[in-house]
Formats: sequence, C-alpha cells, structure tokens
Amino acid sequence: MEISRKKLREQVLKQFKYVRTCVLARELCLLIRTNRAVLEPKDVHDMCLFVSNLCREWGCKEPSELCRKAAEAVLTDENKYLELCKQSCIKCGEARRPTAPKRETYVA
Repeated sequence: MEISRKKLREQVLKQFKYVRTCVLARELCLLIRTNRAVLEPKDVHDMCLFVSNLCREWGCKEPSELCRKAAEAVLTDENKYLELCKQSCIKCGEARRPTAPKRETYVA
C-alpha cells in the first residue's frame, strides 16, 4: 500500500509542477498575445520574460530561449517578435506533457 501511495504522491507533485509552470505559462502567453494591441512593448517584454522563466523551470529550454528572444525583440522589431513568439508556441506545443494520473485510484 505504501508503494502505491508514494507513486501517487510523485504523480501529484509532478502534475502540480506542470500546472504551476507549463499551464500557467501557456495561459499567460495567450493573454499577452490576444491583448497585444493594448499593451505597451515594455509590458509585453516583462510578461514574456516571466513566461520564459516558467518554461525554463518546467525544463523546456528551447521554447524558453525563443520566448526570451521574443521578449527582447518586441522592444525593437515587431515582425521579429511575432516570428520568435510563433516559433516558441510551436515548440511549446511539441513539448511532452506528464501522463495523467489513473482515474481508478482509491482515496480514503
């Protein structure tokens, strides 16, 4: 019984980290992209750097680096920013997600 509890604990902790980093990063990125027209370049820069750090924390180095470069580009070149942001989102979509916990798990 203790082994399955430890295994379930590991799954829950991994899922928590995934939601705290990856899911949050995606939601924030979507918020930035859909409201880009009303945000100042400095706002987008700061927000994208935060998203980049969340991606790095989850372990997605390539999307994180692309997002960081996009954050820098937004201050000088809108087209470059859009291209880098697009590449980062594609790479993010290719990232592996943790396996979902089994639904038949009994919780006392």
